[in-house]
Amino acid sequence: MKTIDRYLVKQFFPVLAASLSMFMLLVVLIDLFVNLTRFLNNGAGIAQILTVSLYYIPKSFLYALPVSLLFSSAYMLGDLYARNELTTVLCSGVPFARLCVPLFVIGAVFSVFSFFFEDNAVIPTLRVKKDLSRRLLQSQDQQSSSDVVIKTDEGRVIYAVDYFDRLSETLNGLTIIERDEDGRFVSLVRAARADWNGTSWSLSGSVAYEYRGEFVTMLPLEEDGRFTADPETFRRGAIAAEDLKAADVALLVRDLVTAGLPSAAAKTDYHHRFSFSTVSFVVVFLSVTMGGRFKKNILLMNLLSSLGTAVVFYVIEMVTMMSARVGILPPFMGAWIPVFVCVAAGFFLLRCAKT
Repeated sequence: MKTIDRYLVKQFFPVLAASLSMFMLLVVLIDLFVNLTRFLNNGAGIAQILTVSLYYIPKSFLYALPVSLLFSSAYMLGDLYARNELTTVLCSGVPFARLCVPLFVIGAVFSVFSFFFEDNAVIPTLRVKKDLSRRLLQSQDQQSSSDVVIKTDEGRVIYAVDYFDRLSETLNGLTIIERDEDGRFVSLVRAARADWNGTSWSLSGSVAYEYRGEFVTMLPLEEDGRFTADPETFRRGAIAAEDLKAADVALLVRDLVTAGLPSAAAKTDYHHRFSFSTVSFVVVFLSVTMGGRFKKNILLMNLLSSLGTAVVFYVIEMVTMMSARVGILPPFMGAWIPVFVCVAAGFFLLRCAKT
């Protein structure tokens, strides 16, 4: 069996390399042509446009990997069936499930790899790509934001900020409300500006309003370093979850829940990080049920079936993710339903597979 395993792996990887190159090129070209006219209208040079596309390659790899694995596995098994090699192996008493073990292992390895690859390669390069695109298109930095409201210290301290500048780590038009453990008003602080000094916020032009007996009195604010909300808290609220690593998305969800803000979209994106990484294994499982179904025009038929399956998967994912983000579905179900559908389809088709 080790000889057969090595033979399958040797047949598989050249097809995977070719299909990955083709699908990655397709994804990069689609992204390029979507914004090409806008780049040219803003005076961007060819070298700058190509640099933007270069930073998109890791993301295109992540998009192309599942459909490439699906096509490569199905094509390789179909080619073995067309050359009667698959029939020979099965007639020798080797179970079909055992024959496909190397493919399952490859799918599992790529699933684990894709999760860490997204965190450590896709997220940083995609951030650079978006920054370059914004600069070329002369659009505003979306990681700085206006009208930010967050809660800290279990809701006892509320920050309302007119504008947060991520580059200088400053808060402009700051209002801070402090409450006690029972939610009763303690003080209100207003400041024209606040600068992060590494451990706390240094307030400029600040005044405090506190109860003195039955009246609210305006007092000068003493700098005591008690306002220590991390700038990352304001920054995470200003960027999309897809621009953050998985651990940071979890912090974003916590911040939104603590602030009492809508968190369904962030929770959905967090679960999607894990569900999407399993797709590499799921499509390999699905592909073994497709292998051997076509004995003629193997390349064309497997290409069409792979693209068709990918379209169906991404359409289902788009619908369920949108439903989860607006609260129609629970975030976990919105992220995992497409995977469950593919697994169910794989078990159904496996019963009809040529084994």
